[in-house]
Amino acid sequence: MIAFLEASRAGLLARHHWLPNIVAGLVVGVVALPLAMAFAIASGARPEQGLYTAIIGGLMVSVLGGSRVQIAGPTGAFIAILSGITAQHGIAGLQLATLMAGLILLLMGIAKLGGVIKFIPAPVIVGFTTGIGLIIFVGQWQYFLGLPKVEGLHFHDKLLNLLGVLAQFHWPTLALGLLSLALALYSSRIRGLARVPGPLVAMIVATLLQALLQLPGVATIGSAFGGIPRGLPAPSWPSFSFGDVITLLGPAFTIAMLGAIESLLSAVVADGMAGTKHDSNQELIGQGLANIAAPLFGGFAATGAIARTATNIRNGGNSPLAGIGHALTLVAVLLFLAPLAADIPLTALAAILFVVAWNMSDLGHFRHLLLRAPRADSAILVITFLLTVFADLVVAVNVGVILAILQFIRRMSSAVEVQQLGKNDLQSELDQQGHADLPPGVLVYEIDGPFFFGAVEKFEASLAQTHTDPRVLILRLRRVPFIDMSGLLTLDEVIRKLHKRGVRVMLCEANERVRGKMSKAGLLDLLGAEHYAEQFAPLLQRAAADATQSPE
Repeated sequence: MIAFLEASRAGLLARHHWLPNIVAGLVVGVVALPLAMAFAIASGARPEQGLYTAIIGGLMVSVLGGSRVQIAGPTGAFIAILSGITAQHGIAGLQLATLMAGLILLLMGIAKLGGVIKFIPAPVIVGFTTGIGLIIFVGQWQYFLGLPKVEGLHFHDKLLNLLGVLAQFHWPTLALGLLSLALALYSSRIRGLARVPGPLVAMIVATLLQALLQLPGVATIGSAFGGIPRGLPAPSWPSFSFGDVITLLGPAFTIAMLGAIESLLSAVVADGMAGTKHDSNQELIGQGLANIAAPLFGGFAATGAIARTATNIRNGGNSPLAGIGHALTLVAVLLFLAPLAADIPLTALAAILFVVAWNMSDLGHFRHLLLRAPRADSAILVITFLLTVFADLVVAVNVGVILAILQFIRRMSSAVEVQQLGKNDLQSELDQQGHADLPPGVLVYEIDGPFFFGAVEKFEASLAQTHTDPRVLILRLRRVPFIDMSGLLTLDEVIRKLHKRGVRVMLCEANERVRGKMSKAGLLDLLGAEHYAEQFAPLLQRAAADATQSPE
C-alpha cells in the first residue's frame, strides 16, 4: 500500500481533496466503460468480463500499487496475445494464464526486478506496439463492416480470409460504424461535447440509433452475447491440471512481461504529468495481485492504462481515491445500467478500437525511428514489428530483446581499447623513476573498458601484434570497471602461455572489485605476490630489475 501511504503522508486523503478525486474517478470510469467492453470482445471474452477486469484490477492497483495516480484495467496491448490464448485454450485457459502471470509479476516485484524492465530497448517496444496496433485494426474489420465470421490462426491467414469476404459487407453496419468512428474522433469539436470522451459519445449515439431504428442485421451485445448480467459474479477458483500449467507457462510469462512493461511505462508518464515518483517494485506487486484477483471474479489480464491514467491526472486525480472512484463507477453501471447494454452495436466498439489501434501504433514515432535511428536499431524495430504481426508476440519480444542485447555487446566490445603504451604515454611516470625511456625488454599495455567476453578477441589480437616476446609484460587495469569469467579465463590462459615462453606478466592498478575477482579465480596466485601492485611506479621498478635478469 505504498501509494496509499504516500498519499496519506502528503495529506492528499484529507476531505478537501475528496471532490476532485471523485470527479476524476467518475470521468475515468466513463472513459473506461466502452474501452473495457471493446477490449474484452476483441480478446475473445464476453463484454462484462472487461468490466470485471477494470473493476477488480483497477481497485487492486490503486490500493496496492506503487503509483498513487495509476489507473489499471484491460488494455489494447493485450489483445493480440489474449485473443490467441482464448482461441487455443478457451476463456478458462485465458483466466489461468492471467492468474499465473499475476504470480510471476508478484515474484518479479518481490525480487525487485522493477528497474530491469526499464532497460528494454525502445525499438523493441515501438516495434511490438505498432504491430499490435495493426493486428487490432485488421481484427476489427469483421465487426466494423458486418462481415461473416472468418477463421485464421495466423495474421496473414485471417487477413486473406477477410479480403475474400470483403464484398459481403453489411451497409447498415458500415454506416453505423463510420458514424461511430467520426464521433469518436471529432465529437470534441461539437459545442457542449468538448469535455465528453469521444468513445463514450460514439457508443451512446450508436446505441440510441440502434435501439430506436432496430436496424436489421446489425450485431449488438444483445444479439452476440445475450446482454450483460447485473453485478459482480461470486469469486471462484478456476479448475486446471498440471498439464494446463505447463502449456500456459509461455503465454503467462508473455502476459507478465507485457503487463510489467506497460504498467511501468504508464507510471513513468504519470510521474512526468503529476510530479510524482512511483515505486516500480511495488507497482509490479500491485499488478501481480490484481492479475491474481481478476480471474477469480471472471476477469482477465489487467495492467496500467496510459490513456486512462493521463485522463485521471488531467481531471484532478492525485490520490488512489480516484482509482477507487473509477472502479465504483463501473460497479454502478453494472448494477443499474446493464440492461441498456444489449443494444450497443459491435460496430461502434470496433470503431473505438480503430482509434485505440491508431493511437497505439504511433506511426510518427515508428517512422522517425526507422529513418533516423542507427541501422542496427532500425533493423531490430522492423524485425520486432514483423514477428509481432506474422509470428506472435512471444517470439517478437524474445528475438527483439536478444538482438538488442547482441547489438549492445557488439557496441560495448568495440568501445574497449587495448593499447601498447610508449615513452610519450608514460613520460610522467618515467620521469618520476628517473628513466628516459622504458627499460629494455619491458612492454606496457593498458585495457580501457570492461574486460568481458565481448572484448576478449580484441585483447588477444592486440597482444598478438607484439612480434618479439619481451622479458616483462605489464598490464595496467586502472580503467577496467569490471571483469567477467571469460575475461578471467582469458587472462589466465595468456599468463600461462607467456610464462611458457619465458615472459613474466605483471598486473597493476585494478579496482577493488576486479582485484577481488582475480584473487578468487587464482590469478594473483598464478602471478605471484611480487608481480601485482596497486601502483604502476613500484611495478615498473620491479619490471626493470626482472628484465635485466636472464629468462627462466
